[in-house]
Amino acid sequence: MSDDPSDKPRNETEHERLDRQLMELLQGFRVATTGVQVLFAFLLTVPFSAGFDAKVSDTGRALFYIALFGAGLASVCFIAPVIQHRILFRLGQKALLIRRANRFGIAGAFALGVSMTAATTLVVQALSDEAAATAATVAVAVLLGGWAWFLQPFLTRLRAERRAPKEA
Repeated sequence: MSDDPSDKPRNETEHERLDRQLMELLQGFRVATTGVQVLFAFLLTVPFSAGFDAKVSDTGRALFYIALFGAGLASVCFIAPVIQHRILFRLGQKALLIRRANRFGIAGAFALGVSMTAATTLVVQALSDEAAATAATVAVAVLLGGWAWFLQPFLTRLRAERRAPKEA
């Protein structure tokens, strides 16, 4: 065990632990949902702006649909745990809800990353050339999926699991 206070056992009951974990998950979803809603709203208005059809190639249209449906899927994933919590309220299913919310959160983050990458590529492609669009795609994909959102925490998890004492 390290000197990090978060590694030390908490003096909380199982019920208190589940309450805390659910609140932490839902708070994280509130932050992510705001970003998804802004991106989704932007994507819903883009096709109605003047010159959209003239500036966007077939590849651009495909990118637009990927971004739009990715943002839609991310919205579903980030909102689903809240709706499920309301439906399953007071049925003693909090541990199940936390596991599901965690899975929805990871899926939502993946969908959001795909949407953000496609949207960024679409905008750069419309304003610049293919080389710049490719560079933007690689940069955003590596930053989000390759490092900040998935790879770095996954590597941290692997290191923590290797250090954790083995159960007999």
